[in-house]
Amino acid sequence: MLVDQPRVRELARRTHDALELLADLGLPPPVHPLARSVTVHDPCHLAHGQGVRVAVRSLLATVPGVRLVELEDADVCCGSAGTYNLTQPRMARRLLARKVERIAATGADVVAAANPGCLLQIRAGVIARGLPVTVEHPLDLLATAHGVEGMR
Repeated sequence: MLVDQPRVRELARRTHDALELLADLGLPPPVHPLARSVTVHDPCHLAHGQGVRVAVRSLLATVPGVRLVELEDADVCCGSAGTYNLTQPRMARRLLARKVERIAATGADVVAAANPGCLLQIRAGVIARGLPVTVEHPLDLLATAHGVEGMR
């Protein structure tokens, strides 16, 4: 496997998710409060592949007005998994239904998911279920809280 090659290991060691980098660097205090309850979905590539689970929560916890609500099974797949929802649609729907059920139980206004596939998958699930929840990338929430314009 490629991971056994020293150059690949070194590249992997130096590669970080943007949220992990921001958490390590530290951000100035956010200037705009967000009166939102937020639950976090941990994408598989971050939680299991890179071991990143704390960064997004620690960053969002700095935003005035944000109330973090823990999501049961936050690190269980939502069913997107790259092309999994296309190649295994039946199982992907089961995973999504379980994830949406867990999201509904939180009562949160926002689901933060740091993966584009998860964003699309979870958004489709909450819309289909009729939940009054938005699904956003944590970087978008942080940009809003820090007054950064033009992120979308």
